[in-house]
Amino acid sequence: MTPQIDPRAGAAVKAADRAHVFHSWSAQDLIDPLAVAGAEGSYFWDYDGNRYLDFTSGLVFTNIGYQHPKVVAAIQEQAATLTTFAPAFAVEARSEAARLIAERTPGDLDKIFFTNGGADAVEHAVRMARIHTGRPKVLSAYRSYHGGTQQAVNITGDPRRWASDGAAAGVVHFWAPFLYRSRFYAETEQQECERALEHLETTIAFEGPGTIAAVVLETIPGTAGIMVPPRGYLAGVRDLCDKYGIVFVLDEVMAGFGRTGEWFAADLFEVTPDLMTFAKGVNSGYVPLGGVAVSGRIAETFGKRPYPGGLTYSGHPLACAAAVATIDVIAQEGVVANAAVVGAQVIEPGLRELAERHPSVGEVRGVGMFWALELVKNRESREPLVPYNAAGEANAPMAAFAAAAKAHGLWPFVNMNRTHVVPPCTITETEAKEGLAALDAALSVADEHTE
Repeated sequence: MTPQIDPRAGAAVKAADRAHVFHSWSAQDLIDPLAVAGAEGSYFWDYDGNRYLDFTSGLVFTNIGYQHPKVVAAIQEQAATLTTFAPAFAVEARSEAARLIAERTPGDLDKIFFTNGGADAVEHAVRMARIHTGRPKVLSAYRSYHGGTQQAVNITGDPRRWASDGAAAGVVHFWAPFLYRSRFYAETEQQECERALEHLETTIAFEGPGTIAAVVLETIPGTAGIMVPPRGYLAGVRDLCDKYGIVFVLDEVMAGFGRTGEWFAADLFEVTPDLMTFAKGVNSGYVPLGGVAVSGRIAETFGKRPYPGGLTYSGHPLACAAAVATIDVIAQEGVVANAAVVGAQVIEPGLRELAERHPSVGEVRGVGMFWALELVKNRESREPLVPYNAAGEANAPMAAFAAAAKAHGLWPFVNMNRTHVVPPCTITETEAKEGLAALDAALSVADEHTE
């Protein structure tokens, strides 16, 4: 698809946006949203004809890229057949989407409760856990993100929670492993794992095991930093949950459906939770969809008693048709394998080579198409490039880095002191190298702010 240049149309789109759209996570008078004219594959473009390689996958959801013709056709076909129908009925697209998801989830996560996105999937997973156990509390990690709805944002463990946290949500936070910025004075991954598990068990003991319904973790934290847990950590959490009768919830909203080079990140660690949330990549975000994969043990709780929750658009036929087509595309076109291979053979060595040459890169971490660069002012001290939760002038070095990336045709995902490398899982080697070259140029700007 060739970008069509039409600045007047772009100006009209921008004017209407600024007059009427209230944007999320933004100070409304301080933002300058780009007017997007179109997108295809790994790229999108504006009305002036500027094209950007999308290293954000939208918001980490376009796992198969933009405008995949098979998914577009499936949505069109479903719209012509049955545009919508209430969730209490059996509908072919809904049933087939649930079957295909259940075939790929680990263990006995064979029942699928559909939601409209990831945040409400987390909300319902927590509700299920609380009713199943009869307990009120939820434990979750600092350096995490679980969504913007009331319960999900309180489970979140970063500054996005602060404005909504009234300390009444029944959530207790703990430190998960992260060796680069260890809270446990660890020197090795093994030490970090062992001490993090000891910390979690101590937290459980002091909070009272009989009060805790669930431990909720991102399998691999996403926008909080893509910290891949050390081998044995998730298995250790699984053991602690079993020991104390706690429901183990894994949040795979970002990590699922090929992002890590596996169908689900849980497969990397050979761990099966009791509940697993998903969204985003399930249909590449073409129509809003999320859900909770439910184990047999939790499902039995609601075998003879109603589950007290639901959504008007749960399992919407258009969204489910998109999911069926997306899962078929992922399977038939080798998208999971592509994420693993391009990640291991191009992205990872490319990022590590950049780290060797740029003093602003403190650490490279990730897997598949799920990477982060930790940007620092000083490599030896590991002082962050900008202060924690910086804004305005304090965040100027990160803003300059992001602007440089865009100037070189790369749309970056910048969050605090990190740039995330999360392109579509369908990205080619050539596109990946193009993105790495643009990152190289942008990091030179970040380097100017190092000591």
